[in-house]
Amino acid sequence: MTAPEGRGIGNGVEMGHLVTPGIPTDSFRILHVSTGNVCRSPITERLTRHAVADRLGDPLWGGLIVESAGTWGHEGAPMEANAETVLADFGADASGFVGRELLDEHVIRADLVLTATRDHRAQVISMGHSAGLRTFTLKEFTRLVRAIDPATLPPLEDGVVARARALVRAAAALRGWLLAPTAEADEVHDPYGAPLTFFRSIGDEINEALDPVVTALTGVPARM
Repeated sequence: MTAPEGRGIGNGVEMGHLVTPGIPTDSFRILHVSTGNVCRSPITERLTRHAVADRLGDPLWGGLIVESAGTWGHEGAPMEANAETVLADFGADASGFVGRELLDEHVIRADLVLTATRDHRAQVISMGHSAGLRTFTLKEFTRLVRAIDPATLPPLEDGVVARARALVRAAAALRGWLLAPTAEADEVHDPYGAPLTFFRSIGDEINEALDPVVTALTGVPARM
């Protein structure tokens, strides 16, 4: 069984694992969640893939799988055209995307769930499956990751999966200590139906939030 088209982060994904020769078959799934899975979560999914590829390149993806779904997902729908334009602005690939409704199986398989808003986070956690310790809003996770000393994480030589798992544990441990400065600080607002200028502002917001997360995951800063 192969991952649905457009879902696994690289080619050669089988049973949720990257099967590149010489790379461990263990995997780590990141699930991005928004409402319709046609705007925010597709942008976040594809920008995450793009950033990881930029830092590490194909051979070092090492089992990292990036997916998305929506709490009221437009099952089978294409990405919004403005979302595709935003991804093109960043040089990210929008091809092959198909919207999905969030299902129990997506939460069960995910090692890290990053949501657009606090309401989405609450909905994921309410589904059960011990999701509380691995579900954050994107901006919440960014805030927590910034407070984690990279030296306390496993080196990349130990594999991206080991590093990613340690990062989630460290973030969960910090959650009660680093609260959001305002109620809005952890929200990424919905651009659905908005003009391209607003989509682009949301894209910039998401990209800025993702940068420290991908740096922590990979141990490699963004190229200047």
